[in-house]
Amino acid sequence: MKIEIISGSPRTNSVTKRVALHLYKTLKEATTHKIGLVDLQEWNLPPMQTIFTSVENTPDAFKPLSKRIFEADAFILVSPEYNGSYSPALKNLLDHFPKQHHKPFGIVTASPGALGGIRAAQQLLLLVPALFGIASPYLLVVPAVDQKFNAQGGLIEENFQNSVHNFIREYLWLAENVITEKVAA
Repeated sequence: MKIEIISGSPRTNSVTKRVALHLYKTLKEATTHKIGLVDLQEWNLPPMQTIFTSVENTPDAFKPLSKRIFEADAFILVSPEYNGSYSPALKNLLDHFPKQHHKPFGIVTASPGALGGIRAAQQLLLLVPALFGIASPYLLVVPAVDQKFNAQGGLIEENFQNSVHNFIREYLWLAENVITEKVAA
């Protein structure tokens, strides 16, 4: 299974990216799945004008990104909270592509504040079904993210590992079962 983690903040020194890096490293070490990390800092997508309907119908500059999105079996969306919602850059990326029929999505939000981006998580729970995706009901909400993860994605607050572990376990259960069912159908 190919899982793409999408780090949804284009900001330099994003604290949200710390969580994405941690999930990337953890999943690469703990599973045999192919794990990718799409970092929005690396992709300067223009505001959505046309949908990339295939890799071939994608502008050359974005074909590598398009190939990864089209080949992904599942996604983990990692977003900061912007004005009570998820990152507009993340939404712009997702809008460039067709619906993600029956693909599993993990939802991760992070904030330096005490609520960890919970309002962004609630909004993502509305977005995923609109993309025809399947959201894992187990969310990873990370308050005080700057105190839990270092800039390289290392976990600083060891007692938060249980939350990360539970999120990964539940997300993989959903993703593996959905993908197995799709293959069997």
